[in-house]
Amino acid sequence: MLRPLKTKFTPAEYLAMEEAAEYKSEYYAGEIFAMAGGTTDHSIVAVNLFIELGNLLSAKSCRLFNSDVRLLVQPSGLYTYPDVMVICGKIEFVERRKDTVTNPILIVEVLSESTRDYDRGAKFNFYKQIPSLQEYVTIESESARVECYRRTGDKWTIETYDNLNAVARFESLACEIPVKRIYHKVSWLE
Repeated sequence: MLRPLKTKFTPAEYLAMEEAAEYKSEYYAGEIFAMAGGTTDHSIVAVNLFIELGNLLSAKSCRLFNSDVRLLVQPSGLYTYPDVMVICGKIEFVERRKDTVTNPILIVEVLSESTRDYDRGAKFNFYKQIPSLQEYVTIESESARVECYRRTGDKWTIETYDNLNAVARFESLACEIPVKRIYHKVSWLE
């Protein structure tokens, strides 16, 4: 008789598999989910934002991370790889890990057709559990739309920038970026 394939994993098993994996996966409640690949426009938007934030944060005590760094959302146990994260001050790592952090003040997800609903819905609900998180930003990759969700006490507010001539404010970092710079060289503007 064949043994059924294992369908539930511990966080330690997931982390061990990630170290040897050729692609990144998310982990939640014992299940592992392969992450979808991105489009060139998705990558361009993420890189543009990363460059802009890098320039603006160079004199601050903040560190900027791309999707190579994993985030553990405590206490839900979600392990994921946001497109961009910023941590100001001391980095809080998961015990015995140097590749998994827990305390971003800003998280950015670049949206695509396959991730839009998850990133705005369930994933945002997970992110709200992070005590250090002050701002969550979603950026469309196929049209000009930047949504900045900001924590104010126990409530979240949203400010939307859907015009290439707008200037997006990142209040958690006390900086601004012109929307057209976020979308510089995307295919749908050529």
